[in-house]
Amino acid sequence: METKKIMWMIKKDLLELWRHKPRLIAILLFPIIAIVFFGYGMGGSLENIPIVIVEQSHGPVTDQTVAAIKNMSLYDVKEVTSDPDQAKDMVESGAVKAAIILPPDYDNLKSRQAPTVILYVDSSDQLATQAIVPATQTLFARISGEIGVQKMQIEGQTGPITQNGTSNMFQSIVNTINFEVDRIYGDVKYMDFLIPGILAMTIMFACMGGMGRSIAGERETGELARLFMTPTSIATVVGGKIMSKLITETGRALILLIVAIVLFGVTIKGSILLTVLLLVLTALCFVGFGIMISARAETQEDYMQMMMPFQMPMMFVSGVFYPIETMPWFFQKLAYVFPLTYANDALRAVILKGAGITEIWSDIMILLAFTFIFFTLGVTRFNRDI
Repeated sequence: METKKIMWMIKKDLLELWRHKPRLIAILLFPIIAIVFFGYGMGGSLENIPIVIVEQSHGPVTDQTVAAIKNMSLYDVKEVTSDPDQAKDMVESGAVKAAIILPPDYDNLKSRQAPTVILYVDSSDQLATQAIVPATQTLFARISGEIGVQKMQIEGQTGPITQNGTSNMFQSIVNTINFEVDRIYGDVKYMDFLIPGILAMTIMFACMGGMGRSIAGERETGELARLFMTPTSIATVVGGKIMSKLITETGRALILLIVAIVLFGVTIKGSILLTVLLLVLTALCFVGFGIMISARAETQEDYMQMMMPFQMPMMFVSGVFYPIETMPWFFQKLAYVFPLTYANDALRAVILKGAGITEIWSDIMILLAFTFIFFTLGVTRFNRDI
């Protein structure tokens, strides 16, 4: 008898799951999505970091150096130019992560003065900087040794080597290439890199989760139906939910930002007002996302299952924990489909680089476009009769 009751309960639950197709699909897809994004989205070996090379001289040493840089999987050489200012502009605009600047006297093997190679690096991307600097130092240490041997051979061919000449030759090997690193945003710690992404991700989870409780949860308990028995429009209900959630989550994000400043010494190099406005826009965007999904969710459980396939990819491929460059090319393309990527990019630009509104205008416009689409779909698809 008890066995029949147990079997009946199992059948009942399975039939209920079958009737809720969104929940069933999410349950089947979520484990696959989770393992794929945990495996690939948590960062790997950094490769194909975009850089630019500045060659201000022509000769075999420059050619060998450029070829050596291009052969390294760490670098993706976007351009080779002769203008250092153009290369620096590319770094500062975010088009590349670093510029390797070879000096005008780089090919002069007979010179006693060591040429200085400058690595101009966007230090706001802490993990990329951490990979680029030692790899480039190692590369030029090897090249320096090879050039030193060539210099010694040249000096040996010019005449007999005196004791003083021997000393000069060894000195030329030691001082073949000077290497300097110019971190344009100073030394950035991993915590500095992490905080903007954590702020955006916290807002995402809180807003999307909160809308499930506010709309899908109230629909399940019948509170929403009782509210619609009064002369209340959908726009009024949705507007009230938006404002309450916006105030709550912006306040939460501000508390987190203050804690990061006080406990971890995070410095906001840009405008505090612009940072707050970005937090508000991010919250508004993900509130809209929550409304769009909850518009058709019958229960809170349905809503949460429907959100997971969106939240997991956004958390791992939007550059919260690791640079997007560490991920497989498909995930790098996928990242730019999600609004969290643009929120991260804008917040990092303001907090770490001191960017103004003109530098992050494209991110703001894309976030506004996402917000408009989410709210439009949410309001037009909202079913008050579910």
